Amino acid sequence: MTGQRLRVSRHGMIRAQRGKGVAGGPTRYFGQGFSPRGEKDRFVLPADFRASVRAASGGDKLLCLDAHHKLPCLVGYGFDRTETFDTLVHEEWEMAKAAHDATFDRDERLGQLAAFHSASFDDSGRFVLPGYLAEMAEVSDGLYFNGGSEMITIWAPEKLFAMGPGWNAAKAKCRALMAEAASGSRRGGRR
Repeated sequence: MTGQRLRVSRHGMIRAQRGKGVAGGPTRYFGQGFSPRGEKDRFVLPADFRASVRAASGGDKLLCLDAHHKLPCLVGYGFDRTETFDTLVHEEWEMAKAAHDATFDRDERLGQLAAFHSASFDDSGRFVLPGYLAEMAEVSDGLYFNGGSEMITIWAPEKLFAMGPGWNAAKAKCRALMAEAASGSRRGGRR
């Protein structure tokens, strides 16, 4: 991981952090977290991701949010990922061309990628999820955040639990974090 610093979170997850001005591709996000819906329909970006998202957004506390183009979830990432959109679409176009897929539309795909919402978050990670994204992802009482790539997948737990067996590890982690959050709120923990 040239140009990146590895850091172990309080949950034992290794994550890469990229500082400002470091050459290379977009930030990769590692970790998991769960946030119950809080007051005023706010959710909390888990601590595992805050520093990485902030660094990837040029030091601003800015989380880019969008619907995943294939999975029934949302995605989150720092602003640096937008710099790769043209390259990503070109690669997808090349793959479609090689597969003789005449249905791939470059302009449509660029439009999909550019339709993200920029959500500011505070030092505690609190941000407001826009209603249209909550509706698209069928979000009710909480969000599960799953890192491991250039974006964080963000799930309504019910949608994650309906996924196939390839998602069993994420489902188990989500259930454990939901139980941890529920026990914390019963003891008077914050939401």
